Amino acid sequence: MATQASLPHSDKPSVAHRTNASPEADIKALHALQASGDFPGALAGAKRLLAADPANRDLLLIEAHALRMMKQTDPALEALERLARHHPNFSQMFLERGLCHVARRDAPAAIGDLRTAVMLNPALAMGWRMLDGLYRMTGDTASAAIAERHVAHLASLPQPIVHAKVLHGDGEIDAAEMLIRRFLLEAGDHPEAMRLLGQIGQKRNVLDDAETLYAGVVAMVPDHHEARHEYVQVLIARHKFPQAREALEPLLKRDPANHANRTQAATIQVGLGDFEGVIPVYREMLREIPGDAPELRVRRADLNLWLGHALKTVGRTDEAISAYLAATDDRPDFGDAWWSLANLKTYRFSPASIAVMRQQLDAPAIAEVDRVHIAFALGKALEDTGDYAGSWTAYEQGNTLHRASNGYISTVFETNTREQKRVCTAALFAERTGWGLDDPSPIFVLGLPRSGSTLIEQILASHSMVEGTQELPDIQRIVHELQGRELNFDDPRYPAVLPQLDAAAIRRFGEQYIADTMPNRALGRPYFIDKMPNNFRHVGLMHLILPNARIIDARRDPMSCCFSNFKQLFAQGQEFTYGIEDIARYYRTYLELMEHWDNVLPGRVLRVQHEDVVDDLEGSVRRILDHCSLPFEDACINFHQSKRSVRTPSSEQVRQPIFRDGLDQWKNYEAWLGPLSEALGDAKERYRG
Repeated sequence: MATQASLPHSDKPSVAHRTNASPEADIKALHALQASGDFPGALAGAKRLLAADPANRDLLLIEAHALRMMKQTDPALEALERLARHHPNFSQMFLERGLCHVARRDAPAAIGDLRTAVMLNPALAMGWRMLDGLYRMTGDTASAAIAERHVAHLASLPQPIVHAKVLHGDGEIDAAEMLIRRFLLEAGDHPEAMRLLGQIGQKRNVLDDAETLYAGVVAMVPDHHEARHEYVQVLIARHKFPQAREALEPLLKRDPANHANRTQAATIQVGLGDFEGVIPVYREMLREIPGDAPELRVRRADLNLWLGHALKTVGRTDEAISAYLAATDDRPDFGDAWWSLANLKTYRFSPASIAVMRQQLDAPAIAEVDRVHIAFALGKALEDTGDYAGSWTAYEQGNTLHRASNGYISTVFETNTREQKRVCTAALFAERTGWGLDDPSPIFVLGLPRSGSTLIEQILASHSMVEGTQELPDIQRIVHELQGRELNFDDPRYPAVLPQLDAAAIRRFGEQYIADTMPNRALGRPYFIDKMPNNFRHVGLMHLILPNARIIDARRDPMSCCFSNFKQLFAQGQEFTYGIEDIARYYRTYLELMEHWDNVLPGRVLRVQHEDVVDDLEGSVRRILDHCSLPFEDACINFHQSKRSVRTPSSEQVRQPIFRDGLDQWKNYEAWLGPLSEALGDAKERYRG
């Protein structure tokens, strides 16, 4: 090893004095200095580069590591404190801090940081090795055995896989994917490499690839329990609940008491619509959580949240409120629980709860996702008290925070709309008359969110011949198949591909839709409802593959609809709703596309105006039933008496008789909604068609 004195005089220029290299090259050079043992050189180079880039994660870590290796532990910890402020969840920051505490002979502090490091990034072999020794030194043989198993597992893997796992654990997804793909090309199938690529696919939401990879892993290694657990998660994410239940079965048999396995089983039950059945499962798991340690409180809060969701869905509102409040007791910063209370629409917050939400909203350490949820919940709480200025401020804060991170691009939807109009012509449909699957069972209720679609669903699902399901993802799944894997938002493959499909392919997609939705039809009634709002974008596809399905467009006054979307925090999707300009553009484009469907498929879509349903319930019900070729039943008028499960944000509202209170709520915020009115333009007049 070169001495520190000789290095500056070597033929290679010191990184401390290089000026033309890229940041990546500079960092690579600093790592080379570390590897050679030149810690003063690495420190000097890091400090020079940090002057221009003081938050750089890699440079701060190099600085801290060099200081520790030079036995300057306190300055190293100070550098790590700066690193933690900028990158609080960086696993290698916790690893380095743990090693500093080892140098100071502070075993409890070292164990705490090293445990956090390996929890964030289980591929950190050094962290597990150090924990193994520390646990043995402190007499914790059980934890030492776990650490030893991790050390042995990582040692058994090829180095490129371990390296890729470390990269993946610290969020360097592109680098991890490149490395693991290169390994698989060179070495062939390897279950751990395939698993990592499946994890990357899951993170990128390329779920079909992830499913294929995980299926390969569990076929090669049926007892790979971690991979099987992740495989089940992917199947759940793809709404493949029967397949998920089958894949989970070996884990349940092996360890029936395991909460992670039982939680997955409960999620599958929910996915299959068994909300009553899952309630005692959640209650039993809650009873089994002992003590009051912080991690147990977090787990209990999660279970109470899920319990509350199930209770809300089946109409046991008072019990749902108790569950949600229990979740906030265990975790006062639990934004999802606060928002779930607000999302009941009928719940009114106490002054004490409002005070807690205000305190948590301003807390510097709160997670961003919790801050967003609490902002929306506080907006609803203040709205109910009549403090519209405070409510608007909270709603605006929640929307601004969410909009900053959701990546919504309005032109993608607008491009797709232009393509739908170009491709889906009257001639296209006329030439394909008689194609598709002759099955009249689906009733599609579509339109924008918060437009009254849940009310229409509840009316129809109260009929003895109609089964209410949920917002089914199956049309979107067919769209993804037609789009292909290489997305081109400027020149999308779908809908351009529709004219290329022959009669057999069109019919096959109809059969696929009916088969895939069958697990949701537990009652076996002749008709069922698919209430996915965004299906309005795919009316042409739906008409081709299911020409006898009924289609209903739920529409609402644009000011009411758009404001209602602005104050709604959706569990997923609907990213257009978090900005006034985006909402207005989306509403206008929706009108444009629905006008196109009316022109090329006249009479195919029944338009139901929400305000008309409120003003003339019976007349609207008869019109809806006539469109669906269903006989009139009084139960459809008394829809609020139905005991069926309702999953949407309007679940509590549709369990009450129809009311006008919500129609003009936006007028309380008229002082702030001028930009919305201006952006909607003539949509405020032409929305009635």
